[in-house]
Amino acid sequence: MPRLDTRPWSRQAAAFVTAIGLLGSSLAAHAEGQLRIAEQFGIVYLLLNVAQDQKLIEKRAKAAGVDAKVEWVKLSGGPAVNDALLSGNIEIAGAGVGPLLTLWDRTKGKQNVKGVASLGNFPYYLVSNNPSVKTIADFTDKDRIALPAVGVSVQSRVLQLASAKLWGDKEFAKLDKISVALPHPDAAAAIIKGGTEITGHFGNPPFQEQELAGNPNAHIVLNSYEVLGGPASATVLYATEKFRNENPKTYQAFIDGLNDAAQFVTANPDKAADIYIRVSNAKIDRDLLLKIIKSPEVQFKTTPQNTFQLAEFMHRVGAIKNKPASVKDYFFDDAQNAAGN
Repeated sequence: MPRLDTRPWSRQAAAFVTAIGLLGSSLAAHAEGQLRIAEQFGIVYLLLNVAQDQKLIEKRAKAAGVDAKVEWVKLSGGPAVNDALLSGNIEIAGAGVGPLLTLWDRTKGKQNVKGVASLGNFPYYLVSNNPSVKTIADFTDKDRIALPAVGVSVQSRVLQLASAKLWGDKEFAKLDKISVALPHPDAAAAIIKGGTEITGHFGNPPFQEQELAGNPNAHIVLNSYEVLGGPASATVLYATEKFRNENPKTYQAFIDGLNDAAQFVTANPDKAADIYIRVSNAKIDRDLLLKIIKSPEVQFKTTPQNTFQLAEFMHRVGAIKNKPASVKDYFFDDAQNAAGN
C-alpha cells in the first residue's frame, strides 16, 4: 500500500484559523505588500507550494519596490475559502471553479470577486471501492460520495453536470443526497481502508492516484475531463476587485511569481516534487508523485481553460443568477486570462 498523503485536519482547526484571522485582520485595510493566500489540499496547489518555497512572489515584489509579506493559510472546502475572502482574512482565494462562480455571482456589483488565474489543468476522478458501482447510475442510497463541499465544490458541480447529462437538468442534484463533505486526506484514507460508509470519493491528485494504488477494489467511475469534454482548469485563484485596484504592485507581483512557478515546475519536475513533499509535509511515494506531475494529462499553466461549460450549466439550473457571456465576465482582464475559455 502506498504511503498516503495525510495531514491532520478538523472543523475545529478550520474554525481556529478563521477565528484568529478575524481577531487580527478582518477590519484591516489592504496595504501594498500584504498578501494572505488560502490554499487547500493536493498537487493542484503545486504552483503555490513552489512560489512559497522559492519566495517567487517576494522576489517579484522586491523588484517592483514593495516589501511583501506573504502568508499562507490552509483551509478545506470552497465555503471556508469564500468566507475567508469576504471577511477580509485573505487576499487571494484558492478553490475550484464552482466556488469562484458562486462568489462571482453573489458579489457582482458589490465586492466584484473575479478569477485571477488558473493553477493548471488536472483530471479529477470519482473513485469508488464498491465493485458494483461501474457508473454514477450504480450508486444507491447505501453509498456515500465524499467531496470537499456538497453542492459548492468543483467536484460537486462536475458530478451535477454529469447527472444532468444522464438524467436531465431537473435531476442535476440527484446524487447530492448521498454526498458528504470530507477533506481529501480523510476521504482517501476511507477509500483505501474500506469498510466505512464512504464508498466513493471525488477528489484530486494525488489522493485519487493513491486510492487506485492502495485498494485493489478502487476504480474510476467518472473522469472530469470526460464530463467537460477535455482538459479543464478545475482549481483557480480569485480575489476582490478592491484588492486588485488598490494594490496593483502586489497583485502583479503575485501573478508574475505564479507564472515563474509554472515555468519552474515544467522545467524542473523532480525539484517540484521535492518541494511539494517538503512544503506540504506529504507522506507520499515520490515515484507516484512524479508520475502525476509528468502526466501528459496535466498542464501547469495560469490561463484558465474549459471553464465556461460549467458556468453555463450553473446558470441553466439556477445555481447562479447572473448569466456570464464569456470567461471574461468572471475572470479579471489580465494578460494571463486573455486567451481563457
